[in-house]
Amino acid sequence: MPAINPSDTAWMLIATAMVLVMTPALGFFYGGMVRAKNALNTMMMSYVAIGCVGLAWALIGYSLAFSEGSGLTGGLRFAFLSHVRLEPKGSIPHVLFVAYQGTFAVITAALISGAIVERMRFGPYLSFITLWSILVYAPIAHWVWGGGWLGKLGALDFAGGTVVHINAAAAAFVVAIVLGARKDYARTAIIPQNVPFTLLGAGLLWFGWFGFNGGSALGANQSAALAFANTMFAPMATLVVWSLLDITRTGKTTAIGAATAIVVGLVAVTPAAGFVSPLSAIAIGGIAAAPSYFALLWRVRTRLDDSLDVIAAHGAGGIVGALLTGILAERSWNGIADGALFGNPRQLLVQLAAVAATIAYSAIATLVILKLIAFASTLRASAREEGIGLDVTQHGEEAYSRGEGAILVQPDRG
Repeated sequence: MPAINPSDTAWMLIATAMVLVMTPALGFFYGGMVRAKNALNTMMMSYVAIGCVGLAWALIGYSLAFSEGSGLTGGLRFAFLSHVRLEPKGSIPHVLFVAYQGTFAVITAALISGAIVERMRFGPYLSFITLWSILVYAPIAHWVWGGGWLGKLGALDFAGGTVVHINAAAAAFVVAIVLGARKDYARTAIIPQNVPFTLLGAGLLWFGWFGFNGGSALGANQSAALAFANTMFAPMATLVVWSLLDITRTGKTTAIGAATAIVVGLVAVTPAAGFVSPLSAIAIGGIAAAPSYFALLWRVRTRLDDSLDVIAAHGAGGIVGALLTGILAERSWNGIADGALFGNPRQLLVQLAAVAATIAYSAIATLVILKLIAFASTLRASAREEGIGLDVTQHGEEAYSRGEGAILVQPDRG
């Protein structure tokens, strides 16, 4: 039996805390981009995921993802954290591995909220992300990281290009279509209420992402150092290319665009972080800017109200990153596999299969979950609730008091 390594354990304790902070950071990133009347609701969609999804992960999700089972899902050996104690899991305590992986489940579910802000009722949202984390996230995590069929096929996903970003984007696409556009979408200007919040969120996400990618090495080792460096360099390239695209198209560079570019770069390098050289990571970051940038421009000309561009950032960015991993991976850096550019064209085909399977399963399963919830509850807020704002109608609070308060909140009377 392998022994627990104190250095690895120390790094993974830090990495777990860093990834957990990413979910509140996502709340600020998203919350700054919506209208003031929906700011708290949007941020709460991230914060409550920590509770609902975190507990679902501990009680059943972890077991479905990481216990022995079939190629499609794990079993129930670790349900309710049975057989999870202080024994080694690799070189760290098993209970720490559970906690670290739980932070991934939490933020993946929270990412979906960016496509449905300002219009989904809060109760059904809680039900949705809890069920989704169990029925969608956990099986796909098993496919790639838990001994499932994609891992055995040879798919490379260092920290969640398919499991996290493409998975969440496919679900976001379906939920956005099922809910429909906001009542005033494309009819009036929808102005971000606090751009500094979004910049703050992006900065904190970048900080946490060092734990997200670096921690996925599961130890304080050379792989962690490579992933750490790539996590620093790739978004730099995305930020530069995105800014140049902005200047070329409009003559200006926007703060929202800069924040989005940072996230796109982080998304794109996530599947590749421990598999490619730093120079290749820079290439991935730079290349990923264009598809996400133009996907965002295309989306705003459609009726698809992906409110905060989850599909453009996490979908396009995740797909580009996953496929470029299949091209740019180098065994001399990762010790596992080469990509197509280094003599292994099969790897690109494997990556393509992983992307397609993730999109298909996530989209179909998400639709089924939504339909089931819709039988018991109304998914969408009413036009009146949208008009007043979801902060008041769903939480009885306002983000900004405006003197003595703009809206008097009283109990509903039958």
